[in-house]
Amino acid sequence: MSLGQRVSSDHQLARLLQIGVVLEEVVESRAAHHLESLPADEREAIDDEVRELLAEAAEESADHRERLEALVDELDAETVAYEEINALVDARYGPPEDTDGVLYDQLCNEETAYKFYDDLIGAVEASDAEFAIDRDRLLETLYDIREEEREGVEEVTEIMERRA
Repeated sequence: MSLGQRVSSDHQLARLLQIGVVLEEVVESRAAHHLESLPADEREAIDDEVRELLAEAAEESADHRERLEALVDELDAETVAYEEINALVDARYGPPEDTDGVLYDQLCNEETAYKFYDDLIGAVEASDAEFAIDRDRLLETLYDIREEEREGVEEVTEIMERRA
């Protein structure tokens, strides 16, 4: 299913929201594990600003996940448990080798999430379908999450520019 289309049914909306949940679970897991996955010398070299960024990113993704899960629940669908995604992330993604790698990975995560929500909002707005959940509340939730992702992109970019 492409986000270039309109969202035409509750089933399709639920699937797209479930994708958002998984995306947030991956971002949350990666942000939470970046510090512990670095070599000891790199871990000690990371400054408080980067540590705070990663902690905030994990918290924000957990919040986004919970907000999306509430919407999915209203559509009588299920989501994949965070623990399952966390285990997959641990098995699939190798750790960044240094602070620059951590920041680059976090920037990619934030940009990917922003683009996903931007496309999802466009697909919902282009649709004339009636959903089992309130369209205004759905869009308000997605607008808020997209804005937080945009702010995340800016924050990571600013940190990277200061470090350059």
